[in-house]
Amino acid sequence: MPAGSSPRFFALTEVAEVLSISVSQVYALVRRGDLPAIKIGGRGQWRVEASELEAYIAEAYASTRRFIADHPFIGDEPTEEPAEASSSEGEADAAEPATPTSRAPVSPR
Repeated sequence: MPAGSSPRFFALTEVAEVLSISVSQVYALVRRGDLPAIKIGGRGQWRVEASELEAYIAEAYASTRRFIADHPFIGDEPTEEPAEASSSEGEADAAEPATPTSRAPVSPR
């Protein structure tokens, strides 16, 4: 292969490294048909073409953009009224989770 050119095919271990996931996860992507690959050689080794990997990554970006558009993050939006720091005793007791402070009496034997 000439210097400076990239390989046409990647082994699953190389794909895992590019995507920063495990080889098992890459294998699952291939077996589900999410990431097109071919089996070559007598031992049936999987290879992913560089262009297919790039197409998979591009689709992952597009899918992420759709997810973000459909599920906007609202954590940074200001609220209309700030939560009050203190409240009446009845409200505070109702809002606090119950914690066991004593045990039920044990009957003597």
